[in-house]
Amino acid sequence: MKRVRAYLNETYDELINKVSWPSWSDLQNSAVVVSIASLIIAGVVFLMDMSFSSILEQFYRLFL
Repeated sequence: MKRVRAYLNETYDELINKVSWPSWSDLQNSAVVVSIASLIIAGVVFLMDMSFSSILEQFYRLFL
């Protein structure tokens, strides 16, 4: 039980004194960047999917 308590105390100490937490402004900026990047990647994947779908439809029409 002492080892568990020591582990929890050390974890708490590290989270409070050693970890550098970002500010609210930094978190908001990061969230905006991640959101925009996700939308761009989703758009690229959508365009690739539509392109391959169109190409395969043409291919199947020719050979089936």
